[in-house]
Amino acid sequence: MDTQQISASSRSSSGVVHDNSRHTSRFTVVGNHLTQHRELSLTAIGLAAHIQSLPAGARIGIKDLAGRFPESEARIAAALRELEAHGYLRRTRTRLANGRIVTRTVSCNQPADRRPADALPGRECPPRPQRTVRPSTPVRPCRESEADDAHPARSRTHAKPVPRREPAPLLVPQPAFPAASLLRTATELLAGLHRQDPRLLLSLKDVDVLAPGVAAWLEREVGPAAVQHALTSDLPPEGVSRPVGLLAHRLTARLPPPPPFRAPATLPPRPIPLQNCDGCDRAFRAAEPGMCSVCRSDNSHPTAQEL
Repeated sequence: MDTQQISASSRSSSGVVHDNSRHTSRFTVVGNHLTQHRELSLTAIGLAAHIQSLPAGARIGIKDLAGRFPESEARIAAALRELEAHGYLRRTRTRLANGRIVTRTVSCNQPADRRPADALPGRECPPRPQRTVRPSTPVRPCRESEADDAHPARSRTHAKPVPRREPAPLLVPQPAFPAASLLRTATELLAGLHRQDPRLLLSLKDVDVLAPGVAAWLEREVGPAAVQHALTSDLPPEGVSRPVGLLAHRLTARLPPPPPFRAPATLPPRPIPLQNCDGCDRAFRAAEPGMCSVCRSDNSHPTAQEL
């Protein structure tokens, strides 16, 4: 009986072909449940893989990540929210004994709902030195980034409520001459942005804050259509959590330069100034002081007494 020859399917050449080599140093184990997640964006998947490759204590704030990668702060913030919603990231704010508030970030290489019941906690994390902790302190099996002066045995149940922070006041460009017509056009433009994108629905307070910035653009000879395009184009696809902040940033960061100086047209001739007649004290127009035409004509014919 002849041996059957098995040939590779012709379809195998149309898909990806892996050329793998074994890593012996500087590598991170990432589960397929993350890399092939159906509900996470590619930005969130890549960000999770990057965070899992960092050492404990690395800074992963939004500004830190935005300074390291080409994605905007808005996209990175949205990706972090995705990872938090699916259990790959936990962020809590804790008040220390000295009153300082710190943000504790825990990166999970496998969310709790995907771990087997008999899995040992911390299987994928580097070993930690033995220490005594209170019974109420939960064991965190994943990498965490926390303040250096945070007490490791402090229970989160004793943390005081964090006071709510008011957002910083928004700064937008100001027009040199805030004419009423410019502010009226700016207000109408901002009030209609939600017709281009429903996420840009602004409140009355938001419009009052942003109107001077739009007026500054209009003052620089930028038409309303161009201003609208600058504010509504290339919006982040994952969502706009605070439209007034996004628009204020665009009005400031994309402010065009002032128009070039244009010399005025030929100036009209200056009017002949008024003079007071030296003879009759009546006003007349002349370049130099003197007598009006009537007094000059009278003086041109001498009287009999003068003769």
